[in-house]
Amino acid sequence: MTQYRAPVRDMLFTLRAVGGLDEVAALPGNEEVSDDLIEAIFEEAAKFAGDVLAPLNQPGDKAGCVVKDGVVTTPDGVKSAFAAFCDNGWHAMPASAAWGGQGLPQLVNTPVIEMWTASNLAFSLCQMLTVGAISAIEHHGSATQKAIYLPKMTSGEWTGTMNLTEPQAGSDLAAVRTKAVPEGDHYRITGTKIFITWGEHDVAGNIIHLVLARLPDAPAGVKGISLFVVPKFLVNLDGSLGDRNDLVCASLEHKLGIHASPTAVMSFGEKGGAIGYLIGEANRGLEYMFTMMNHARFNVGLEGVAIAERAMQQAHRYALDRVQGRPIGCEAGKPIAYHPDVKRMLLDMKARVEGLRATAYFTAGRMDVAAKSPDPAIAKKAQALVDLLVPVVKGFSTESSVLIASTGVQVHGGMGFVEETGAAQHYRDARITPIYEGTTGIQANDFVGRKIARDGGAAAKTLIADFRAEVGDHAGLAAALNTFETVVGWIADAHAAHPERTAASAVAALTLAGIVVGACLLEKQARAAKARLDGGDSAVLTGKIAASAYYLAHVLPQVEGLAVAITQGHEAINAFDPGAI
Repeated sequence: MTQYRAPVRDMLFTLRAVGGLDEVAALPGNEEVSDDLIEAIFEEAAKFAGDVLAPLNQPGDKAGCVVKDGVVTTPDGVKSAFAAFCDNGWHAMPASAAWGGQGLPQLVNTPVIEMWTASNLAFSLCQMLTVGAISAIEHHGSATQKAIYLPKMTSGEWTGTMNLTEPQAGSDLAAVRTKAVPEGDHYRITGTKIFITWGEHDVAGNIIHLVLARLPDAPAGVKGISLFVVPKFLVNLDGSLGDRNDLVCASLEHKLGIHASPTAVMSFGEKGGAIGYLIGEANRGLEYMFTMMNHARFNVGLEGVAIAERAMQQAHRYALDRVQGRPIGCEAGKPIAYHPDVKRMLLDMKARVEGLRATAYFTAGRMDVAAKSPDPAIAKKAQALVDLLVPVVKGFSTESSVLIASTGVQVHGGMGFVEETGAAQHYRDARITPIYEGTTGIQANDFVGRKIARDGGAAAKTLIADFRAEVGDHAGLAAALNTFETVVGWIADAHAAHPERTAASAVAALTLAGIVVGACLLEKQARAAKARLDGGDSAVLTGKIAASAYYLAHVLPQVEGLAVAITQGHEAINAFDPGAI
């Protein structure tokens, strides 16, 4: 039951219906982006995901990674799969053409990244971290650093990581203690970092670590953090590898899921200090790292979409194969998929997955417009929407993935609770996504504090106005948009004077936004599907209509209750004393 088949037709429909593909393809530099090119890329990516990566998912989960004397060995098949992944150009695809990538729009890259993640989440994390490290060096590194590191990181010959978290710091980066002492043209790095995804492995010749550390005279707090590039093997000016740097994988974390992804405890400087090179200016490391983190937050949100899709596919196949009892109104021998409650669960999974995908693809399209539109006003508006929606994509998609994967286990019944079917793995793997790259609470506080209160809700009101113009007289959506606008106004008014209220209500506000945005985009997809029903591909089109109808009837009504919880429920939270229990 570990098969995965990328939903290519669904992806293509979503790109066109809500992603803004026509607008993105018309942007400067995207002249070669055509339907034929995109379909060819997706079909080949789907084959690699389904035929190469997906079969490694369950065995990799069972075997896990092994560390011995600082050397990490990945499960059987992962190293050869990574080599094929790079040889076929997939690793380079998201990167700039300047470093050997394909320079394709974010909107085109996004479904392909979803395929890698759905087929094998643990495997996909290596590329995700590397692409993020490439982005940080590309935006903030020196010309020499770019020339030395980026071509080989783009090709996958070398991979990248980000080293933020420390045992005493967690998400509080102000508490980072790793030291960087100047020594000639470089620095000596000493300290310990934890939870370093793909921090050590055997699939690439070098690992380029981006490390947050403090200079001796750095100011306290986040204003005193600098960013350093610390390679596993030092690199000579001609690009060849030199001596092993003073860093080692002290251990691997024993995790709930993603066992084939080595999550390392990294020790820097046990023999005098690892050699590192400052990126950009001193004490601006957190600012630079956010280039990588924002990239990662969107892609972690996409992980939520992907693992939910994988769990949904498996539950659907199982429900169509398993015969138990006689569904009401059906003849004997019908599979459990036709029991009304199982039908409800399958449709709930489908509708939620499609709402999450539509939101992610819509955001990806706005990323492209923000980056390339020749009209400054259009680019500015698009960037404001991206800033608003990235925490929604990250927070709401990942929380939803846990719910959807849990529903997948439920569809399987008792067989979902045992490991043979693989349904439990999707649930375990999904659970990390609301924690990665800033927990849901961190995303929600960013959403209400920086993305709504800071501009008085201007970006949110723009999004609401755009959706109002599209949904017309649809009563349910019009009411939900009104409620969303009321909540935005409440946040804008309350945040400065009573931040404890908006903080207590933040996750509910993020959830409300995710539901409303998903509902508007699904309704837009349904209208596009109805207009094309006579043009073939009826399975995809009728599926879009069914998903929208379910979402509007069963998910959207939650908005009114969430609004009450947001504007009134903070009192119950803030009155609670955890120490009194």
